[in-house]
Amino acid sequence: MSSTESELAKCSFCSRPEDTVEKLISGPTAYICDKCVRLCVDIISKKPVHHELKVLKPKEIFDRLGEYIIGQDRAKKTLSVAVYNHYKRIKSHANENREIEYSKANVLLLGPTGSGKTLLARTLANILDVPFAIADATTLTEAGYVGEDVENIILRLVQNADYDIARAEQGIIYVDEIDKIAKTTSNVSITRDVSGEGVQQALLKIVEGTVSNIPPKGGRKHPNQEYIKVNTENILFIVGGAFVHLPDIISKRLGRRVIGFTEEAEKEHRDLNEVNFLLNKVATEDLVKYGLIPEFVGRFPNIVNCNELSVQDLIEILTQPKNALIKQYQHLFKEDGVDLHFTEDALETMAVKAKEAGTGARALRMIVENRLIDLMYEVPSDPDITDVTLDSESILGNKPPLITRISDQQNLG
Repeated sequence: MSSTESELAKCSFCSRPEDTVEKLISGPTAYICDKCVRLCVDIISKKPVHHELKVLKPKEIFDRLGEYIIGQDRAKKTLSVAVYNHYKRIKSHANENREIEYSKANVLLLGPTGSGKTLLARTLANILDVPFAIADATTLTEAGYVGEDVENIILRLVQNADYDIARAEQGIIYVDEIDKIAKTTSNVSITRDVSGEGVQQALLKIVEGTVSNIPPKGGRKHPNQEYIKVNTENILFIVGGAFVHLPDIISKRLGRRVIGFTEEAEKEHRDLNEVNFLLNKVATEDLVKYGLIPEFVGRFPNIVNCNELSVQDLIEILTQPKNALIKQYQHLFKEDGVDLHFTEDALETMAVKAKEAGTGARALRMIVENRLIDLMYEVPSDPDITDVTLDSESILGNKPPLITRISDQQNLG
């Protein structure tokens, strides 16, 4: 940290640095920013803060998700219903005369990397206009051990809600790589599994609903520290993981185990449709056998699979969503007065390369970016260029892209 950064004054309440607020009022031993002053005024004047939820119908949520996410219809439908019921539950809590208590509808997403699990959760939060936080389960450890406390996930949500606790308490948290905290063994061990079963136990309470004491600046808890109290009862938790060996567990339970080790049998066993079929048949007992503790699985009544993406899915991801990669780069080139084109075989080649990479849609950006980097370097400095076209050979690097210039058109004329 530089001397300038270390000398920068911070609000003693929310820790915002001086250069991120409009005013920072100093006292003898503390500072307070304009945002915290306004919050204090609201509290003192007892003005109720209302956070109107956008409770869209399941079909409306499904359609909005479809604008950004290709395929995964079953996952989109399950999430749409779960979210709709979850926020109806929150509204029902305002009714003191309610006769029925709804339980939380947390969601567990299965599926390979790059299949859209994180995008589904993030898009949901944008559609509903609620705070969203994402965490990686592999960084979490049981309280008291080297690593990150699970309460820090809640802190990220509070920070993303601009420290508006009431709004944060209606947000969405996505925990990725949840399969990586499976128990390392089914046998009882004398050593603690602090990054596996220990984390699952630590997550249980906040996932189900409890009042968590969150250190306002993050880090470890210590005595005499002030805490932010956050009720997680109405926070929707979505967890996701690849669960690589789960299809084997499901196939054994269903009696679909492949006998023998022939190349043909192995190919059939690993067939894309077969894996998707098996994951869609997942049961609680399969997840427990994988290494998740029964109490943890029980907190997620909605379990759904995100299918592995096919080459055709990847082609559509490149071109169809509102934020499609091809549309983004075409817009970037258009700002420099250049029309960017991809042939059909170029799109297919990129999709095939992404499929071979084994990381799903994540590989697409790297492939497109790497192929366009030289063009994005040259084009802004060459006003003579009007069009750039890439075909399959251009994507593979066997020949340069086709570049059309103003001078070429004048020579033809």
